[in-house]
Amino acid sequence: MERLWTPWRMAYIRGEIGGRVADSGCVFCELPARGDDQGNHILARGRHTFVLLNAFPYNPGHLMVAPFRHLGDFGALSADELAESMAFTKTAIRALEESSDAHGFNLGMNLGTIAGAGIADHLHLHLVPRWGGDTNFMPVVGQTKVLPELLAETWERLRPWFEQAETATEAESGARAEIQEVQEEGERG
Repeated sequence: MERLWTPWRMAYIRGEIGGRVADSGCVFCELPARGDDQGNHILARGRHTFVLLNAFPYNPGHLMVAPFRHLGDFGALSADELAESMAFTKTAIRALEESSDAHGFNLGMNLGTIAGAGIADHLHLHLVPRWGGDTNFMPVVGQTKVLPELLAETWERLRPWFEQAETATEAESGARAEIQEVQEEGERG
């Protein structure tokens, strides 16, 4: 029998994330607070949400979109959080189609522990790029996923797409605020 050594997975098995035990806090709250976006694989920050690469990806480019607010109830998301999440998801799909020639995507949320959420108390949307033939004998028989690209390389490849998206998100937020001001003035006057 041949072995594929993946020592970097031991942190996941032990429940350690970024050198800290997962139970000590929320990774979706802690990583953005650290301020090292490249080191923490954060691709983009909006006003309400952010995008980061999954540290234990199913495929290269597996990323997540999460609100900055710590909440586990989908119904509690604001309209702005939902809109920004979808705008970042749209950017991610375009970036992965053009930079990786992805053939399709799995997109979804596991809401609640019983539904498979590893971190149920902080909503996050997974986006997993897919290619024809990306499932082979390794994950099926060997229960091991072989990833051809390091997270730092994926971050470098995708980050330029999100720099453009952050600028657009800021402009949209400003435009929404102006529209709201005009509407409020109209109601008063």
